Amino acid sequence: MGQPERIVTLTPPTSTVGGASMDRKIERPKTPLKRWGIIAAVVAGAAASVYFLLDGQGGRVVRVAPDRVTISTVAQGTFEDFIPVRGRIAPLSTVYLETIEGGRVEKVLVEDGATVKAGDPILELSNTTLQLDVISREAQIAEQLNNLQTTELLFEQNRLQYDRDLVQIDYDVTRLKRDLDRKKALVARGAISRATFDAVSDEYNFTVERRKVTIAARDAEQKLRMAQTKQLSDTVERLQSNLGIARRNLDALTVRAPIDGQLTALDAEIGQSKDRGAKLGQIDSIDAFKITAEVDEFYVARVDVGQSATLTLGGQTVTATVAKVYPQIRDGRFTVDLKLEGKTPAGIRRGQAVDLRLELGGATPALLVANGPFYQDTGGNWAFVLDGAGAATRRDIKLGRRNPQVIEVLSGLQAGDRILTSSYQAWLQMDRIEFEGGTPN
Repeated sequence: MGQPERIVTLTPPTSTVGGASMDRKIERPKTPLKRWGIIAAVVAGAAASVYFLLDGQGGRVVRVAPDRVTISTVAQGTFEDFIPVRGRIAPLSTVYLETIEGGRVEKVLVEDGATVKAGDPILELSNTTLQLDVISREAQIAEQLNNLQTTELLFEQNRLQYDRDLVQIDYDVTRLKRDLDRKKALVARGAISRATFDAVSDEYNFTVERRKVTIAARDAEQKLRMAQTKQLSDTVERLQSNLGIARRNLDALTVRAPIDGQLTALDAEIGQSKDRGAKLGQIDSIDAFKITAEVDEFYVARVDVGQSATLTLGGQTVTATVAKVYPQIRDGRFTVDLKLEGKTPAGIRRGQAVDLRLELGGATPALLVANGPFYQDTGGNWAFVLDGAGAATRRDIKLGRRNPQVIEVLSGLQAGDRILTSSYQAWLQMDRIEFEGGTPN
């Protein structure tokens, strides 16, 4: 036996004035019979299309017309793991033009949108401060070079003086050695006094010692001069390096195209002042392209570099490969860059919208059911499955991968089962669906 029918009567609130209830007789307008007929027809139609009640087991049941639902049959098949992606053609490489040193725009040599070659001048800047800096650095280098030359000259003069002194000392040593040998024989025979011999011996020993001191002084001064020369040489080298950088910056006041391509977004007017590092524009490659696409964040863990995609361009099928995945997620989507493989199709242009089929995995056998709005309503956790009594009952299931056509069934369903794949939005709280006029095909 089912539960007894429960009827709830809604009574309009009574008005109160000054805390006391006041009952007023409400005159019911006489309704023409024709209007009553229309109202009855509308109510009957609504009741015939959808209503719910409590069944004997306490479950919630809704009755709907068969033409309001879509039925799909679970079947074995091959699951192709891909997702459709919308992308746009973009230049493969973009180089931005920036000022190395700031300056005033003197000339604009190329119009925005023009095609340029690497090295072509685009605009000219002037910078008086940088020009004066280059002149100052050149003067510093000249001064240091002069100091280096002076030091080297003094070093050479002192070296020559030491060489002359050593030549004289060596001559004195040789001369005194011979005189000492002669006097040694004479003093042995008593031909000369001992004092004369000692005087020659002392002079000889003094000259030998003086030679040692002169060589030590020469070596010490040579070491010091070499250190000074090295220091001056390093200073000159640093100044020349700085001068080279300054000259390159001065040359960079003439902004040139770094690559072949198309000049876009040029932001420079004659007389305009530009700070250091200011963006002047960009140059996009015109003979190589990539595809930039946005993908739903649901697939962020499944999209990786190297995966393939196919698209149609110029009437031919083209293959592209994921070259870069940007991890940032904005508005529920992330961005990927795909590189076109093979020869670039004719007629391709920047900004062109394309539809891609991004492969996430290979084709595998699986139990499949048609993709539909029900997945978004249930998250793939349950579905209404048709039974033999001409109704659909709520059943827990588990779904896996999906593509635009089918969804992989992991558990809860078998081949041959029929389920509702249309939207469940109006029946999320229901346990059973009954169909008026028989089970839908």
